Amino acid sequence: MTRSRRILIFGGLALAAFSMFYGVYYALFVEHQTLDGMGTSLATSFIRAAERNLPESQASLTAFVATKYNYVRQIDCHSHWIGLATLMLVLGMAFDHVAFSESVRQLLAWSLLLGSILFPLAVILQTADHGPLFRGLAIIGSALIIVSLTGVAAGFARQAPH
Repeated sequence: MTRSRRILIFGGLALAAFSMFYGVYYALFVEHQTLDGMGTSLATSFIRAAERNLPESQASLTAFVATKYNYVRQIDCHSHWIGLATLMLVLGMAFDHVAFSESVRQLLAWSLLLGSILFPLAVILQTADHGPLFRGLAIIGSALIIVSLTGVAAGFARQAPH
């Protein structure tokens, strides 16, 4: 097995395993409390609005939005890691058919692995800091994925040297 295939297959397996453990942890210890908090905030907002207490209604709605923001990022992070890990495993099976030199295939594999780790990680870190640092890292991670997948597609489309 070539080094580029090992990078994709073992990197994909490690990323999938990490994501599954993260998903189990989140489902068991965080998700139900988060959903309960979202429901409580939303119900409180409606109750306070019905009581014509608009400042408290708005505060509860703001709490709902903040909790929902974090919840969506947690779920997105988990699902992106799983999806990208699966993609890496599938590509790893056929990576020897990418018609580039092994050094180029290794560069593509490392770029895909790094982007697949960095993009969801930066998204989840945005729950702690909404600043430009993690947004920028998410953009860099997604760009690594896009560029490396474009390279892989070009390698599959290219005729292998005879």
